[in-house]
Amino acid sequence: MTECKPVLLIVEDDPGLQSQLRWHFDKYEVVVAPDRNSAIAAIRMHEPAVVLQDLGLPPDEEGVEEGFATIQETLRIAPNTKIIVVTGYHDYANALRAVAMGAYDFYQKPVNTDTLDLIVQRAYHMWELEQENRRLQDNKQNILPGVIASDERMASVCRIVEKIAPTDMTSLILGESGTGKEVIARAIHQLSSRCDRRFVAINCAAVPENLMESELFGYEKGAFTGATKRTLGKVEVASGGTLFLDEIGDMPLALQAKLLRFLQERVVERLGGREEIPVDVRVVCATNKNLEQMVADGGFREDLFYRISEMVIELPPLRDRGGDKALIARNLLAKFCDHLNKNIKGFTPEAVSAIEGYEWPGNIREMENKLKRAVIMCDQKNIGIMDLGLPHSEDLSLNLRAVRQEAEKAAIIRAINMSENNISAAAKLLGVTRPTLYDLIKKYGIHIQEM
Repeated sequence: MTECKPVLLIVEDDPGLQSQLRWHFDKYEVVVAPDRNSAIAAIRMHEPAVVLQDLGLPPDEEGVEEGFATIQETLRIAPNTKIIVVTGYHDYANALRAVAMGAYDFYQKPVNTDTLDLIVQRAYHMWELEQENRRLQDNKQNILPGVIASDERMASVCRIVEKIAPTDMTSLILGESGTGKEVIARAIHQLSSRCDRRFVAINCAAVPENLMESELFGYEKGAFTGATKRTLGKVEVASGGTLFLDEIGDMPLALQAKLLRFLQERVVERLGGREEIPVDVRVVCATNKNLEQMVADGGFREDLFYRISEMVIELPPLRDRGGDKALIARNLLAKFCDHLNKNIKGFTPEAVSAIEGYEWPGNIREMENKLKRAVIMCDQKNIGIMDLGLPHSEDLSLNLRAVRQEAEKAAIIRAINMSENNISAAAKLLGVTRPTLYDLIKKYGIHIQEM
């Protein structure tokens, strides 16, 4: 079996140095690019972990600026890439500037291949450690069966599920359509002692009102026209396991009373029968409606509401789950590629920005639909905006320094407003000295008289 060599991209316009480096780094699959356009094309095609780049590149008269532009574009496309810049002997300032822009390390000419070996090896080692760390973090994000999340609110939901799953508490899951209420219900079942028994789901909005009672509680032979044999209801079928009542807010009022009696007594009577049948079942309910408002309006029984809400779990909509959009999208992409036998590597940077910027009114269900269609239609290595059918979104600012500065400026303005332009009082609110606050006001160009 042929060993797969790691890819090393060398961005260098000198043919002699290209040949020397290609020969020296024989343990790597060396890809050479003489200019910026070739380098970016190689980044997209080969996805190298490490790039060895000469900082002075043609064809720009100021080749160093072209080199900086190459660094910026490389890190925009592949932010985890380790870039080692090679500079002139006395070009220390530009080397530091490159590192400040995001380059991993630098090396000054003339080239000493033994020293360069160590720097490249260290870069690959660091890249592998970071990849392993990301893999471990991804594993942590699958904190419940079927749940993919990194958002703190979803982490809180998962902690609640882990605590209540071993009990038999009747739970109510609230959330917009498509937020994954059934996934949470199944997770409760799978983490409980009932996991080896049945999980039975019924959608209360999908069953006609005149059939709902027999669907839930079953019926005896001859109970009504067409009842040719005894049939067990969903409650009995789920005995020993979990019964999931989805869209409980759509249950008819007349049937709510019978459901309440079952929850209180844990017995059922089949339609047309007189025998009380004990049932041991855990009940989990879900709805996208405001049950408290329905209780106030008379559309839902108050006693039933309190009976089913021993524990209430509220799922946030996808638009409010910070960082989860791209995470869920990547997991769905992998799932659909596997099911549809497609070889798609990921998303273009523009597609990721569009995914993060879109509101997803249909939540995860809408994302599933769009991604499945995109996987089927995509003919490239990466899914783009056109494949997803999403509106273009401006690049999201993920620069930590910029985000921190915006937050700092907003806090200063708020403190000055609260203090009615009294700098001493504002400084106390912010926990800084008065001279420090003046320096910050000057730094951010805040005009006090305009507030």
